[in-house]
Amino acid sequence: MLVVKAMFYAISILLMNAANAQHAAVATEQAAPMITIPAGIFIMGSNPIAAQASLPKSSLNKPMYADEYPRRTVHLKAYAIDQFEVTNRAYYAFVIAQNYLVPDTWQSNGYAFAPDTFINADLDQLKQLAQQVYKIEVRNLSRSQILKALIARRELLHNLPVTGVDWQDAHRYCAWLGKRLPTEAEWEKAARGTKGFEYPWGNQWDTKKANAAGGHGWEHGVAPVGSYKSGKSPYGVYDMAGNVMEWVEDWYQPYPSPNAPATTPNNLKQKIARGGSWGGIGHYTLSYFARSAQRFNLSPNARFNDLGFRCAQSLPALK
Repeated sequence: MLVVKAMFYAISILLMNAANAQHAAVATEQAAPMITIPAGIFIMGSNPIAAQASLPKSSLNKPMYADEYPRRTVHLKAYAIDQFEVTNRAYYAFVIAQNYLVPDTWQSNGYAFAPDTFINADLDQLKQLAQQVYKIEVRNLSRSQILKALIARRELLHNLPVTGVDWQDAHRYCAWLGKRLPTEAEWEKAARGTKGFEYPWGNQWDTKKANAAGGHGWEHGVAPVGSYKSGKSPYGVYDMAGNVMEWVEDWYQPYPSPNAPATTPNNLKQKIARGGSWGGIGHYTLSYFARSAQRFNLSPNARFNDLGFRCAQSLPALK
């Protein structure tokens, strides 16, 4: 394991010194296509009746629905949002071009080790990488066979959403591409459409339409982006329920209303993540956390293996 860690830190340093303009163009090509969300109103939040009917006391850190109402109509200008969550492949180009930190999750899943790292490693190093990081049995494999297996396993990670990034990481990636994180309202409209669906596909929970509520047995928990076509939103945006929680722009605070429920202000110390994730234990496997109106508050420094993001972009006003 010491050899693997040494190689990880070596490749981290290599990445920090490998910036070049080429990667900006590569990242633009690899970035998710964007969906235009037209200007207009949509239903945001949850109904107070549903909130009052929920259990006021539970093992949750706040009452269910407590920070989701009043339910109301909100008007937004037209904007664009990524059709898919940002992938490892797209974020990798950003890391190289910006001399940026490598997510910790890339050490555990092996994505930090680029093909050049494999080619330059000796046989013993390759065997340790294969066995300890990629869980490949190499006893009867030649060096060329190990190389081929390592590269193939790494390529399987290309289209997984990047995880282990904090709010600032997500913010900087989007800005690098001339984009930004979506506002909380923009994220919710893209997920629910104009009819206020509970989930991106409608009002009834369906375990087959999202990688959520404990996951579907994907090797790394997360699924390749776009794997759940039947679960896309009314606008055609994928994975807005489950897979990874997604950072949005806003600071966490109660919705503005004189009748809003008591929610302790946090003096703008926490950010918001939306959409729920693939995993969790106990009550975090409930479909409640995959609802489009659900708000999850986190320190902006939080980094988890089920926390990622997507980008948005303002559109010029039509004359």
